[in-house]
Amino acid sequence: LGWACWKTYLGRSEADGRRINAIGILGAALQSNRQPKEALPVLEANLALRRRYMSHNEEIILVAQNNLAGCLYGLKRHGEVLVIMREMYARCVDLVGVSNEKTIMIGSNMVNSLNENLLWDESKTLVRDQLLPAARRSL
Repeated sequence: LGWACWKTYLGRSEADGRRINAIGILGAALQSNRQPKEALPVLEANLALRRRYMSHNEEIILVAQNNLAGCLYGLKRHGEVLVIMREMYARCVDLVGVSNEKTIMIGSNMVNSLNENLLWDESKTLVRDQLLPAARRSL
């Protein structure tokens, strides 16, 4: 189904929103079918296109980054996942603040990524100094 969606909009301009959405659907379909190697270049292209043509929509960029990070995680490329998670967390803090539910969730995912990379001290510090206080304030 992902390929059919992509083929439907392939002939459109690179900047066409439906074409960009179609490549995102294809990447998600490949990833959900446990084909992370095939999904990776598609998800990378999806993120690049969204950054180029939809940079005004931060939510869309964050979703594309999260999809790419999930694919990289499936490929056990934990260092690259951490780079993306750091960028996502910093961007969320800038956009909506540390006490926002989305920021706390992304921060929690970053803690998991820090743990995967054996960065225990940084993980503990993030939870203790940023995430727990933010979660308490937002309750």
